Amino acid sequence: MERATAGRCYTSHLLLTSPDDTRVERNFQYRGDLSKTALPEMLFTIDRFQVPGVIEARRDGVTKQVYIKEGSVIHATSTDRDDSLGTYLYQSGKLGAEVYAATMRDRRRQNKRYGEVLVERNILPPVEVYEAIRAQIEAIVWSLFYWQEGQVSFSIGEFKNVDMLRIQLPMRQVVLEGIKRAPNAKALVSRLGRKETVFDPNFETNEIIELALEDDDYRLLQLVDGRRSLYEICSEGPLSPSDNAKLMYAFQVLQLVRRRSEDVGSGEVPVKIRLKTQGDAFSV
Repeated sequence: MERATAGRCYTSHLLLTSPDDTRVERNFQYRGDLSKTALPEMLFTIDRFQVPGVIEARRDGVTKQVYIKEGSVIHATSTDRDDSLGTYLYQSGKLGAEVYAATMRDRRRQNKRYGEVLVERNILPPVEVYEAIRAQIEAIVWSLFYWQEGQVSFSIGEFKNVDMLRIQLPMRQVVLEGIKRAPNAKALVSRLGRKETVFDPNFETNEIIELALEDDDYRLLQLVDGRRSLYEICSEGPLSPSDNAKLMYAFQVLQLVRRRSEDVGSGEVPVKIRLKTQGDAFSV
């Protein structure tokens, strides 16, 4: 059974087997296009349902999966070799070229997980392997915020894999941190409205504590008072105008701020804050 609304498609499924043999009971699936709906908005929608499942993003032959449970990211995988644990350790300088090549050969010959090879050969202690795997998983998640096109699906259901190393990244923190790391400021700013748009605060103190807002983040949020325009907030905020704008977009996605009623439904005009770009940075 399938139904489509507003560019989104929901499909019923019985049982699927993922490439890494993690079996997921999937009764409901969300599908979206990153060129039409931004990833942070998809993630916030998924988080509202607080259901377990797997996000799968596909682009140019690469597939990345993010596993969600109890409102947190607990694991991520990627078919891109650049996202592998070995590549991460090599590029970060944790492993030299010769050790990297030798351990990769051992991994293929023994058919073991790469982290197991590193520990069993006394190349890295377990704690460093765990920290590296955690950093690798986080890097896969953050990399998705660089994607501006591609297909994304979210399949609801429990998953079981005894070999899955699990971490705990609260989804709302993922949305905030991912937007802060996103390289394309202008693409995000255009989703905020007009430069004259005024926002009202819309948060409880416990929400920003759970988000672990940094000092500059909170200082920017405090500028949202129902009087200042988006232009003024991005100009007066504690960070660069581009970073302030990205934070404002994060606040909007997380519903910490909301547009004044007179702005809702008005024609969307890209915000022009004198975007003098060098890469993705802009200034007033």
